Amino acid sequence: MTTLTEGRHAGGFLVWETSRDYTRETVTLTSGAGKLDPGTVLGKITTGGKFTQLAPAASNGSQNAAGILWGPADATAADAAAVAVLRGPAIVNRNDLVWPEGATEPQITAATAALAALGILLR
Repeated sequence: MTTLTEGRHAGGFLVWETSRDYTRETVTLTSGAGKLDPGTVLGKITTGGKFTQLAPAASNGSQNAAGILWGPADATAADAAAVAVLRGPAIVNRNDLVWPEGATEPQITAATAALAALGILLR
């Protein structure tokens, strides 16, 4: 029998938000960010204002959590438009978020605090 695996759903990480027209915005993911799943924690590159997956070791702004990707996006070969939750009030399921490979607990704690400062609470 074939085993089916269900992937992540757009917005599947979201528990509650005040208004999707307030909490979400269309953003530009920078070329080279790759294929990103819903729930990926994003950082915003200071120069140019594009987003990419959170990169705790970076020094270009993407080391600071700035939002959460709403749906799947592919920015492998070119910039891509995507929807992200950028502000609250919103509550998300922390277990459904996608963190960078190798992220440490202190880095995740810092990112959690940065998201909380935006009104995005992890539960």
